Amino acid sequence: QVRLVESGGGSVQPGDSLRLSCAASGRTLGDVAMGWFRQAPGKEREFVAAIRLISDSPFYGDPAKGRFTIAGDNSKNTVYLHMNRLKPEDTAVYYCAAGWADTVATVSSYTYWGQGTQVTVSS
Repeated sequence: QVRLVESGGGSVQPGDSLRLSCAASGRTLGDVAMGWFRQAPGKEREFVAAIRLISDSPFYGDPAKGRFTIAGDNSKNTVYLHMNRLKPEDTAVYYCAAGWADTVATVSSYTYWGQGTQVTVSS
């Protein structure tokens, strides 16, 4: 069993930055892929970014390219999502997930999920 705890969400203005954190605990993780997804009201859950904790290989979905950066700290079993130049369309609940599948960009690739953290971008 793996427990994921997200933090760092909040309400910001367009153009601001936020850093989300996800701390994993429980079973031995190995080269786990830890991903971030987001879900806005009435929309499907969308892949944002992922990273493998040991091999440190980042992957980015369309929402993240050019504005978001994912980073992992293997010693703390924690992954961070640095979000810059936030836009109102980034408003969503952001979920952290952990899994060991070969692919990282789909919901079905992940076994464990956090409870989500709300990000609201509004002027």
